[in-house]
Amino acid sequence: MDFSDVRKFGAGITRLINKQNITRNEAKEMFSQVLLNKQPDIQQGAFLAALTAKGETSEEIAGSWEAIFDLDTVKVTPEVIGGVVENSGTGMDSIKTFNISTAASIVAASAGIPIARHGARAITSTCGTVDILEELGIDVECNTEVVKNSIETAGIGIFNGMSPQVHPKALGRILSQIAFGTTLNIAASLANPASPRYAVRGVYSKELVEPVAFVMKEIGFKRALVIHGLDESGKHGMDEASTIGETCVAELSENGEVKKYSFTPEDIGITRPDKKLLSPSPDRKQEAKRLVSLLEGSENDARSDIVCLNAGLILCLMGKSKNFKEGYYLAKEMIREGKPIEKLKQWVRVQNSDPEKGIQKLNSLLQAI
Repeated sequence: MDFSDVRKFGAGITRLINKQNITRNEAKEMFSQVLLNKQPDIQQGAFLAALTAKGETSEEIAGSWEAIFDLDTVKVTPEVIGGVVENSGTGMDSIKTFNISTAASIVAASAGIPIARHGARAITSTCGTVDILEELGIDVECNTEVVKNSIETAGIGIFNGMSPQVHPKALGRILSQIAFGTTLNIAASLANPASPRYAVRGVYSKELVEPVAFVMKEIGFKRALVIHGLDESGKHGMDEASTIGETCVAELSENGEVKKYSFTPEDIGITRPDKKLLSPSPDRKQEAKRLVSLLEGSENDARSDIVCLNAGLILCLMGKSKNFKEGYYLAKEMIREGKPIEKLKQWVRVQNSDPEKGIQKLNSLLQAI
């Protein structure tokens, strides 16, 4: 069906409002209309809201991803051993935490796992992935070839999901105008220019854990862990593995099977901390200082525990540990040995148009600890 006409696009929205699913091809076509700005703003917003309110199917999310990846993503192919791994989340969760996935990615990279991150600036939080990395000295406005080289050379890189050098047509424009979780947050975060085939992916709702795992299977991932962490009440969640409550998991295995399970902090050997200890600082420089302190081994146990848990999931996914618990303790050991902070220094030097300036910025944070 051609949705280029305003009335036909509106008819598609009406179907969604009436709780009717659309096909992958229809989702791709409607998202293409949004990306190319060929529908009035009010129709674009109504489409995203209606699809989210209905509840997205795996086919609908896959079609949305396909539109973004085909129309609005500058693609690269990093040459690495063992395959590129992604660690990112959708954002828009109800528990606001510090940049756990950023720190966990650096820890995992220090174990020799090639990491291709794909993140954005803050929309509803105080400090997004791109914001914190900019404070650390990373060049977040570079093109995809610079990021590719960083993944190959330093073992880690970040694609700025809101940069026109990464998504040149529309993604930044749309994401900057949305302050609630939509299919776009899921599909856009999957549109990583490096096309990773392994991932630990956080989602903003436990209802999305299994559907997103099936989406990842649909679009070519080989192995993945899709996670949503809960607080002690089980009513609020985060797009990370949790140390304050249960974590819901959908695991995609190499044989294509998707299985659901959950675990608690006690299963890993972690004592549940006060939730407030995981809150972000409203000041970005202070937040960057605390992240560096954590990687250097000087931060409190609550923050270190949740980073090592999430890093442990990546280590387990890629065969560096037998299970999540072993991965957690391996991540702890790497921090004690100083590997993550050295990996961060290497990353700053490589993903940078002005390496000296970047290192000076990082060193000023280290000196302030």
